[in-house]
Amino acid sequence: MNLVIIKYNAGNIQSVRYALERIGATATVTDDHNSIAAADKVIFPGVGEASTAMHYLKERKLDQLITSLRQPVLGICLGMQLMCRHSEENDTTCLNIFDEEVKLFKPKQGDGLKVPQIGWNTIQDLKTPLFDTVTENSYCYFVHGYYASKGEHTIATTDYIQPYSSALHRDNFYGVQFHPEKSAEVGEKILANFLKI
Repeated sequence: MNLVIIKYNAGNIQSVRYALERIGATATVTDDHNSIAAADKVIFPGVGEASTAMHYLKERKLDQLITSLRQPVLGICLGMQLMCRHSEENDTTCLNIFDEEVKLFKPKQGDGLKVPQIGWNTIQDLKTPLFDTVTENSYCYFVHGYYASKGEHTIATTDYIQPYSSALHRDNFYGVQFHPEKSAEVGEKILANFLKI
């Protein structure tokens, strides 16, 4: 299988690559348009800030390439948020694959919940083959201060301050807010499921 991880300035690329190796998959890391377009599966990782990442993607016309892809694509963390319509983080227009707004967590006074959310939390209401054999309320690892609202493309939810989309799906595009590469066996199962889609 020809598996590609998109190389850009906001990637948590090595940890994703190592997680794929643990399940027996080898990925090429590249920003070459032809290589990405020719891949069987594409992973779009991300850690960092939305507007800087979008600027980088636009400079290299990777924004147009990503939205044109027809093979399965998996966005991780910031990658998933960039696949939404808009992010409140520096008022950023994103790729508009998922018709969702990405908003800043606003803790309620006295609830003791910090922003960003850092650590393990559960995923519920699991849909699509991405979550085959993944148990409801499995724990995954999250690091994020912004979240995607729940909507028609939601395929998993998590509750932190309020319920939100911890995974999205539309056509050939999938996104997860958590880090499967840091989510132990559950994360490896989700990555393996993506490779089977």
